[in-house]
Amino acid sequence: MKVIRLREGKDRSLLRRHPWVFQGSIDKGKADPGETVRVESAEGKFLCWASFSPTSMIRVRAWSFDEHERIDEAFFQRKIQAAIALRARMPIASDAVRLIHGEADGLPGLIVDRYGSTLCAQFLSAGTEKWKGVIADLLLAATGLSRLYERSDSGVRTLEGLEPVTGWLRGDGDTAVVISEHEWKLSLDVAEGHKTGYYLDQRDNRKKFADLVRHYGCQSVLNCYSYTGGFSVAALAGGATEVVSVDSSAPALARATAHVELNGFDPARHTALDADVNQTLRDMLKQGRSFDAIILDPPKFAPTAAHAERAARAYKDINRLGLKLLKPGGLLFTFSCSGGVGPELFHKIVAGAGMDAGVDGFIMDRVGASPDHPQTIYFPEGEYLKGLLILKR
Repeated sequence: MKVIRLREGKDRSLLRRHPWVFQGSIDKGKADPGETVRVESAEGKFLCWASFSPTSMIRVRAWSFDEHERIDEAFFQRKIQAAIALRARMPIASDAVRLIHGEADGLPGLIVDRYGSTLCAQFLSAGTEKWKGVIADLLLAATGLSRLYERSDSGVRTLEGLEPVTGWLRGDGDTAVVISEHEWKLSLDVAEGHKTGYYLDQRDNRKKFADLVRHYGCQSVLNCYSYTGGFSVAALAGGATEVVSVDSSAPALARATAHVELNGFDPARHTALDADVNQTLRDMLKQGRSFDAIILDPPKFAPTAAHAERAARAYKDINRLGLKLLKPGGLLFTFSCSGGVGPELFHKIVAGAGMDAGVDGFIMDRVGASPDHPQTIYFPEGEYLKGLLILKR
């Protein structure tokens, strides 16, 4: 077993059971991509078993902090079974579930979503890439399924020195899937959609939005960065009579339009607008438009803290415009999925947007990802999705 020795004082994060070790913390030692290594303190004390990535800034990702544990097929079997058992205990109103959520489930770099009878996985680290075949077979055995599509096409793989890979890893067939979510039907394509095909992390927030639209009697709804219209379907289910979905992807908007019909809603109640969100918000202000409820669910503006300042300006601008477009008493459901923007900073950004817009509002709720995207107390970076529900005064 190869040994990675840390610099003096650089063992604190591992002692707190944080699973990452950065390049600058390593004193000596190296290994092949994905190879399991023994990580020790400067004094030679065992810290963890981990996978090694010779090209990534995150040079080491911990598998286990138990010195007596072996990193073998049985280890991955236990981890996968534990993750699936946890989801079985959760109140998930869908047949689409995040089964493995990377570091939170003790499997750094592995994302696995279940869409009905199809699994879709991302192997995003050198360690999971090395164990890919074993993990694929264990996943199918644990779920009783036969199809697993790989979507290892995230830019994170480049940082790990890995090429993008997509395609059937196990099984074959049609990549189009229809799932149930609460009382709705939604479709996706595991080969083409964002991430593994859909944003399962917003599942409970979509249901919350439907209930709020109904409770507050919202008739006009603007869904920005709508993707395939999950929040638009929720708005229609809540009784909205006019829903506008704005996105810069024509294929995503076509699927959003199809979702309206798939769920039996009148197509006349929904408008799909292929356009830039920021410009659309400005144009609508000039036109004197206003809405009872607005969703702002943009893509990741700040992948790391280094991008936070630039991202803050972008978040502030769209929230300023959104608050202006809201009718008094209207609802703004605004989100950030940027790991580099924490909840406190996001609140400050939205507060600044309100100041610039001359608008105040009540924070009715703070939300995050659905429970099948868990966070652990040892890994605060897992809190990537944060949202504020604001009632305009």
